[in-house]
Amino acid sequence: MKLGDLVTSFEKIAPSAFAESWDNVGLLAGDREQGVNTVLLTIDLTRLVLAEAFSLGADVVYSYHPPIFKPVKNVCDGSVVFEAIRRNVAIYSPHTALDVAAGGTNDNLADALGLLERKPLRTLPSGERDLKLVVFSPVGSLEVVSQALFAAGAGVIGQYSNCSFRGEGEGTFVGGAEANPTVGERGRLEVVKEVKLEMVVPISRLEAVLVALRQSHPYEEPAYDLLRLHGAPPSLGAGRIGNVAPRTLASCVDALKRHAGVAHVLVSGDLGRVVSRVAFAAGSGGDLLSDAIRQGTELFVTGELSHHATLSAQSAGVAVVCLLHSNSERRTLESVASRLGEVLPEVSFLQSQSDRDPFVIG
Repeated sequence: MKLGDLVTSFEKIAPSAFAESWDNVGLLAGDREQGVNTVLLTIDLTRLVLAEAFSLGADVVYSYHPPIFKPVKNVCDGSVVFEAIRRNVAIYSPHTALDVAAGGTNDNLADALGLLERKPLRTLPSGERDLKLVVFSPVGSLEVVSQALFAAGAGVIGQYSNCSFRGEGEGTFVGGAEANPTVGERGRLEVVKEVKLEMVVPISRLEAVLVALRQSHPYEEPAYDLLRLHGAPPSLGAGRIGNVAPRTLASCVDALKRHAGVAHVLVSGDLGRVVSRVAFAAGSGGDLLSDAIRQGTELFVTGELSHHATLSAQSAGVAVVCLLHSNSERRTLESVASRLGEVLPEVSFLQSQSDRDPFVIG
């Protein structure tokens, strides 16, 4: 299958529109027309993981953490991104989009304790999804344009992606003296069968969506409208919080270690204490700790937490379990690989055996 079709499947699991505005997610390197047979899933794209990808003949590395995060001034010989591009290995990263998505990183971690009545610790702000894009496309180009917009982050409503409305009609135009019309001739009234395509666009993805629109649309000057929407904030967001059957902190620790496949974790709190209100924040959870405390959590489960944040949790009567950063995220790759394998049996999805947290507890 083509990389572009694979990206569409990635987006259905964790739409890029779910990502934080500061994040860098989606297809980071690769040709959408290239063929794909093997995908290697990893938390971090390290030199060891890249060597593993080469040895397996992987066409794509699905790297949870984006190897291109902050703006870079050069991509040179020796960097993992350069070496991947040189060997025609594409790179895709979901990061915070997968954290927010249903069945993603935080839901997977919450499953370790059987979290019930779960909800986000912090919902996405209403401003994250408050525009509607209306564009007019010739009938023959509709699918190319719509798929490009979906891949750029448009068309997400709640738990659904690739959402759009389509209505057929006729468009008219007269090209000026300097125009180069795709259809018809300049200086003459043209009537073209077109489709009115509408979809929701988060403000944070607007620039990327408009770039995708201009690149995919056949017209020299595509016509489009942007409408501001007002509505209730979505029931999506970062972290998870809910209830578990009452159990001791020690029992929770044992279950979390089994889930993450680690022998040791960091614990702050009385192991004999019974807890039932639990919050989860995979990765680095410091930014969500105040949300957890405010919502009455008794146990905060994360990958890593600073010394002072842990003292704040302790002062608020909240126990903390830290699994180390990537240990709290890695189990999700199994779920992603399984879900993709079910819908794309022609592609081999493999989880990296070289990928591991850089820290161990000695």
